[in-house]
Amino acid sequence: MAETSESSKNKTLSPEAEFSKKLTFRDYLTATEQKYNQPLPFWRLILPLMLQTGLILSVPTQAMYTNLAGREVILQTLPNDPDNVLRGYTLNLDYNISRISNLRRLPGWEEVVSRNEGRRGRLLEGTNLYVILQEQQSFGRGTPRAWRPVRVSSNLPMSLRDNQVALRGVYQDGTINYGVESYNVPDEQRRQLNNDIFRAARQTRDGQLRSLTVKVKVDPQGNAVPVSLWVRDRNYRF
Repeated sequence: MAETSESSKNKTLSPEAEFSKKLTFRDYLTATEQKYNQPLPFWRLILPLMLQTGLILSVPTQAMYTNLAGREVILQTLPNDPDNVLRGYTLNLDYNISRISNLRRLPGWEEVVSRNEGRRGRLLEGTNLYVILQEQQSFGRGTPRAWRPVRVSSNLPMSLRDNQVALRGVYQDGTINYGVESYNVPDEQRRQLNNDIFRAARQTRDGQLRSLTVKVKVDPQGNAVPVSLWVRDRNYRF
C-alpha cells in the first residue's frame, strides 16, 4: 500500500492536467473575455447584411422581372363611387374578376373550392388560384377591350393557347386580390385624373363611375404589375 502511495506521488502529470491545475478562476474569466472580444469573421458580418438586402430588393426585383417578361393584358373594373376610386394619392380599383359571384360561374370553380374549402363552403383565407383570361379583339385605336375570364384553376396551367394567360389571385376577406388593386398616383397626374373621374361619373344617370380599363403585365408565373389606366379617352401611365 505504501509503495502504491509513493508511486502516485512520483507519477508525472500530463501537460493538460498540469495546465488545468495551475489555471485559476481569474485566468478562466480573462480567457473568456478575450475570446468574446475577438473581431467576428468577415463572413459572419456580411451574411446577415446580404440576407436583409435580398429581402428588401426582392419586391422591386419581382416587379422588374414581371414588367420585362410579362405579357400585356387588359382588365376591367366594376362601377364604383368616384369618391372611393381616388383617395389622396392612392387609386383603388375593384375588378370584375375580383368578385366571387363572377368567378363561381366559370369552369374549374368547384374544383378550387373542393381543394380549399373552409367553413360553409367558402374558400380558406390565403387560397391561391389562377384565372385564365382570353384576349378579345379590339377594333380601332380607342380603349382596348378587356380580356374575358374563361376558367379558373388551383394550379398554374402548364399549357395555354396563344391568346390566353393565367393571372394569379389570392382569396382575402371575401374577394380575390391580384396585386394590382392599389396604385400610387404621382402629384402631377392626380388633379387631372381626379377631374376626369368625376367628369365621367357626371355623364351617368346615377353618378357612378362606369367601368375603367386597366392595362397590366402578367409574367409566366401569373404575377401582375400595373402599366396604365384609361379614364374616358385619356390614358394614364404608371
